[in-house]
Amino acid sequence: MAGAGPPGGYSRPSMAKEKTSFTCSECGGASPRWLGKCPHCEAWNTLIETVAETASGGRHRFASLAKTSAVAKLADIEASEIDRTPTGISELDRVLGGGIVEGGVVLIGGDPGIGKSTLLLQALDGLQRADVSTLYVTGEESGAQVALRSRRLGLENSQVRVLAEIQLEKILSTISSTRPAVAVIDSIQTVYSSELTSAPGSVAQVRECAAHLTRAAKAGDTCIVLVGHVTKEGALAGPRVLEHMVDTVLYFEGDTHSSFRLVRAIKNRYGAVNEIGVFAMTEKGLKGVTNPSAIFLSQHSEPVPGSCVLVTLEGTRPMLVEIQALVDSGGPSPRRLSVGLDRDRLAMLLAVLHRHAGVACMDQDVFVNAVGGVRISEPAADLAVMLAITSSLRGKPLPKGFIAFGEVGLAGEVRPAPRGQERLREAAKLGFSVAIVPRANAPRKPARDLEGLVIHPVERIEEAMELVRSLG
Repeated sequence: MAGAGPPGGYSRPSMAKEKTSFTCSECGGASPRWLGKCPHCEAWNTLIETVAETASGGRHRFASLAKTSAVAKLADIEASEIDRTPTGISELDRVLGGGIVEGGVVLIGGDPGIGKSTLLLQALDGLQRADVSTLYVTGEESGAQVALRSRRLGLENSQVRVLAEIQLEKILSTISSTRPAVAVIDSIQTVYSSELTSAPGSVAQVRECAAHLTRAAKAGDTCIVLVGHVTKEGALAGPRVLEHMVDTVLYFEGDTHSSFRLVRAIKNRYGAVNEIGVFAMTEKGLKGVTNPSAIFLSQHSEPVPGSCVLVTLEGTRPMLVEIQALVDSGGPSPRRLSVGLDRDRLAMLLAVLHRHAGVACMDQDVFVNAVGGVRISEPAADLAVMLAITSSLRGKPLPKGFIAFGEVGLAGEVRPAPRGQERLREAAKLGFSVAIVPRANAPRKPARDLEGLVIHPVERIEEAMELVRSLG
């Protein structure tokens, strides 16, 4: 109800000279009064009370984050290459676009205990050993706890400077006096500014502290890495403006019960987005995995029904992932379940399979899984998914050393996938011998780096099904 107050016995604090407003935790939109639904993004129960400070406290709070410069024509501005400093961890450098950038602001989020602090402490130690000044600001642990973790990770005699502090003004003063090249704030939700009366972790505090830290990074050429909490849905906690404010947003993915972790770049002003780094959690911390395809391929002594290897593209890296399908007799309401793939797209592919290839699964339960916990969002996985489903339904395995990729349309056509030559080279390098690919991705002339790989181009899903029957 529009005029009603928030539930739970809410009472507005008495502040004579401060104006109270409400900010949406999802979109950052403001409302002069509490509402059950945000008037901007229409999300329910997301309005949080904030206090608009007096003019003396924050009139110039959101000043320009970059240095002021004269107006110039774009053609007259000299475009120079951005200098990058490698962290010493190749997989992290890949996600960052080659290394850290002076004045850059990086936001990294992930589930609790997944390895964010461990990875950053390892990176800071590597940078410090390369004579790059560093600072680790911890708001969730004491200095003794950080030192204990560094010894557990085998970082003996680490010279990384540590500051256990959560007050923004003291943190900014330390950064200004010590002038580190790289500073880590772990985490942004624990930092608070004394100019605001709201609690640490609130929308106003997170937005304010991030703005000040971003301005300090741009003014002092310090690369600042912010560690962010995530909600139960897996999204970064706090206002959405936080992700717009920073230069790079990284997400930690993976199951805490598994030893493998993925770091994915969702936003990167200095590199490619959707680039991923693959790590393995060991007793000595996170170690980069140079050949991630080995993680996502199950080791079968002989081909098994319902298994098809896909060559997917994650950022600039081609990877081989095993797609597994299980088709079993279902009841009156058959189930459709996919892990690591889009469930709605699975339903669409089953309809195309029935209409254009004559493979009916309407009375069957269909389960599809991407091995290794990887999430595949590109449509180039369509052909591999359909071949795995058909293999499981018929109980016949695909040929040994078989790979496939390609998007399948509603009319049954097989559409090309981007950078098909790189996918084929990766498959040939790992010893695969048979490939079914879209005709547009087939090489026009023999290539030396594709020797040993027999490529079968197809234009329609019917051709792919007939070709698999002939190969089997």
